[in-house]
Amino acid sequence: MTTVFDERFACHPADYVNYDTERLRQEFLVPTLFEADTVRITYTHVDRMIVGGVMPVAEEVKLETVDTLKADYFLERRELGVINVGGPGCVEVDGTVYEIGTKEALYVSRGSKEVKFSSNVKSSPAKFYINSTPAHRACPTRKVGQGDAQVIELGASETCNQRTLRKLLVSDVLETCQLQMGMTELAPGSVWNTMPCHTHSRRMEAYMYFNLPEDQAVCHFMGPPQQTRTIWMANEQAVISPTWSLHSGVGTSNYTFIWGMAGENLDYGDMDHVQPNELR
Repeated sequence: MTTVFDERFACHPADYVNYDTERLRQEFLVPTLFEADTVRITYTHVDRMIVGGVMPVAEEVKLETVDTLKADYFLERRELGVINVGGPGCVEVDGTVYEIGTKEALYVSRGSKEVKFSSNVKSSPAKFYINSTPAHRACPTRKVGQGDAQVIELGASETCNQRTLRKLLVSDVLETCQLQMGMTELAPGSVWNTMPCHTHSRRMEAYMYFNLPEDQAVCHFMGPPQQTRTIWMANEQAVISPTWSLHSGVGTSNYTFIWGMAGENLDYGDMDHVQPNELR
């Protein structure tokens, strides 16, 4: 197995406005998440979140520490959220095996020393999308199936944003330290997510887009509401959203996305809304 590590530094909004398309993509886009028998992780200094992907195919894959963490093991001072967007698989945490099906989640406690990933069927490998954040205390490891999620229906077909939001790893479902994760699925014919959009300076966010046809794309909007920029994204790519940035997207087809948040506030409704006619 292989671990591929990337590090990103925080960006001030006064600097961001000078970035061209290539620089925007270098700073905020995570272009590759899933590679056979590989752990791919991107460490961002924005709330020190780690965004990554694990796709075990021919062998079991272990989550190992990297030098930047200065830790004896990956979760020595961190918590971990896992959502499977591929075929059925397993996550083993310190000897306990959790079966994680498609669109199911696992929260892994700080202090867990050994985390291993495997696929049930090599021809349809699991694709484990992961977010990890620093944690000052340990919360119990727990699986969250689709039936355990808190489900909210949002939007309407008239505004092209009819969608089903599933809160998976949030305080209303289970105990976490600061990490929150969930999944939003757009209905056929709907293409806008998170519109009207919002910011929240109390926490950062990362989006991962999937279930998008390979010949289609999502245009992700970011930046302060009066200084927006766009990043065109393909299937199974992620994007980092700093605390000062809005985060919204529109696709050339419907799709599903995973949102992950880190910061000081676990209140999901803590948002500073921006109406469409206020955007620039």
